[in-house]
Amino acid sequence: MPDRSMILNLFFFNPQGDHRFSWRHPLSPTKEILTFGYYAKLVQAAEAAKFDAVFIADHVAVWDSVASGLRHYANARLEPITLLSALAAVTEHIGLMGTASTSYNDPFNISRYFASLDYISSGRASWNIVTSWLEEEASNFGLSGVAKHGDRYLRADEFIHVVKRLWDSWEDDALSFDKPGGDFADPSKIHPIHHAGEHFRVRGPLNVPRPPQGYPVLAQAGSSEAGKNLAAAHADVHFCFISAVEEGLAYRADLNRRLVSKGREPGDLKIITGVLPVVLGNETEHERREQLEDSLTIDAVAIDLVSSYTRLDLTGLSPDGPLPALPDESDFDGIRTELALLKQYDPALSIREIGRRLVKSSSTWLLIGTADQVARQLAELYESNAVDGYNLMFPFLPTDFENFINSVVPLLQARGVFRDEYEPGTLRDRLGLKRPDNSFLL
Repeated sequence: MPDRSMILNLFFFNPQGDHRFSWRHPLSPTKEILTFGYYAKLVQAAEAAKFDAVFIADHVAVWDSVASGLRHYANARLEPITLLSALAAVTEHIGLMGTASTSYNDPFNISRYFASLDYISSGRASWNIVTSWLEEEASNFGLSGVAKHGDRYLRADEFIHVVKRLWDSWEDDALSFDKPGGDFADPSKIHPIHHAGEHFRVRGPLNVPRPPQGYPVLAQAGSSEAGKNLAAAHADVHFCFISAVEEGLAYRADLNRRLVSKGREPGDLKIITGVLPVVLGNETEHERREQLEDSLTIDAVAIDLVSSYTRLDLTGLSPDGPLPALPDESDFDGIRTELALLKQYDPALSIREIGRRLVKSSSTWLLIGTADQVARQLAELYESNAVDGYNLMFPFLPTDFENFINSVVPLLQARGVFRDEYEPGTLRDRLGLKRPDNSFLL
């Protein structure tokens, strides 16, 4: 077993895969995506391959900004915490990472959900923190629009602070179960938090004792300035998009500086990058794969994806013409990471061509090759210390996933960069993360 193992997570966004038209693949599942058995089979296979976690992304809306959205785009997905709680019962080791928004929840509920999941799973829970940016999501919660980018992150910072205080509101040894004496718990070790902030007023304490991990593992995605600062303040795992050694080392150095400014150490934060791994039997299959993906794409939805990422109304513009001038990132309230990506594209690309690129990979590293080629590139980026591991965002499920675990995982294990067996302990232990001290005892 290697001294240190790369992190490998099975990532779900669309249940059939991370290509936005994965549902149209001839071998993709249909109504099975609404059954527990579909997910149980995939996650048990990931556990058999010794993956660190299943990572479930989420939106809290149907993406329907054009008529074709409801008709053509695979929006339906199960609620993550409900699904992960069920998966906890049919797995033993794999981590359970679920997305929940700080924009449309309250801290008490989220702290309780993930503390409960941590107990149910014996210390395998993880909260993926997002701030939500879709207009459709805001309208589901009685709001006329999405909050300003900076305001979303200020709310998120206070939200996470309250959640952690609630997890700390029971000391680890508060429960006594003294049956003869009649003491269920020691009240001196249970603390109301009496939080009164700009966004939340919460008395506490939580009605679930402190989770087995202290805090479930905190994951966060978002590479804007506000996103990286939030990661440095709170996250255990930061999800970003890196595909080259020099880029990754510079990104890590930047985050390390931010960690130190927050009173933390570089080892307190693991960096995982998204990758779309496509394993081919031989190099001649590449062209056939591209033809398949092109045949699945519906241009109306691809173009609307460009509109969604840029917040620009492209109605009336020729899809074969260029993009209009893009917004300034400094006051942009959408996904600034995606806006920055779009600004790097060749200006000669048409709106249609850009949409098709976003459908295939967006800002994610598209890694296509033989098993040897895929394993070598994943290992080299990891061994350079540019990243600690990967969110594996398979374009088509289950076919791309099955190809990967059957052909690439054994090569990573043979190279000594990925485990053969699970290490003991909680998810936090396995990731090499410290169990947090209780803030009421500091």
